[in-house]
Amino acid sequence: MITRSLALGTLALAALASGAAIAQDKPMEGKPAMEKCFGVSLAGKNDCAAGPGTTCAGTSKTDYQGNAWKQVPAGSCTTIKTPKGMGSLSAIKA
Repeated sequence: MITRSLALGTLALAALASGAAIAQDKPMEGKPAMEKCFGVSLAGKNDCAAGPGTTCAGTSKTDYQGNAWKQVPAGSCTTIKTPKGMGSLSAIKA
């Protein structure tokens, strides 16, 4: 009886593990399209590309840094207003 319970428990765990592995391979359906938006992130809150001397995410030095970007829903970037102007689909030169 104990052997049977252990076998069923092992099978259940294997099924759960394989299901989780399969779920990770598939992209999430219904997820909105995203785009890079430059000049809208706060200092240290950028997603990537914060210019020379920085490595990547979270490395922007100033608020609304023109060469640092943040992922935003597609089509919304150029409507985001900041104290330094509107968001841009390309890097903003200082």
